[in-house]
Amino acid sequence: MDLDIRRFEAPDETRDFENGTFEVIRIGGLTLGRATYAPGWKWSQHVGPIAGTDSCRVEHVGMVVSGRAVIAMDDGPEIEVVPGDLFYFPPGHDAWVVGGEPYVSLHFLGATQYASAVEGPGGFEGV
Repeated sequence: MDLDIRRFEAPDETRDFENGTFEVIRIGGLTLGRATYAPGWKWSQHVGPIAGTDSCRVEHVGMVVSGRAVIAMDDGPEIEVVPGDLFYFPPGHDAWVVGGEPYVSLHFLGATQYASAVEGPGGFEGV
């Protein structure tokens, strides 16, 4: 196996949407992502129309690098995440940036589908 070093400054794919970007790197058999959201970003307003769903249907495991965000589950619970937090969010949530600082997180699970047409209805069979 060959060694491979990658950086998010040169991603394999960049998914741009209003108030944010999601950069994707495929390395070592994994698909990883970096989310960068401006203050005012909200999933249901800025990514939901791309996915075609009312709430995010992607399962996420990741880590907050900077900024703060609130994650609200469809069934009620809300939690705020801050830099250094490792997180797991099951499908069925909304999220938004809190405060005036951009939010950045790394995604170890869910990067393949996030902010793409694959996220939408019927997009998860076999994923």
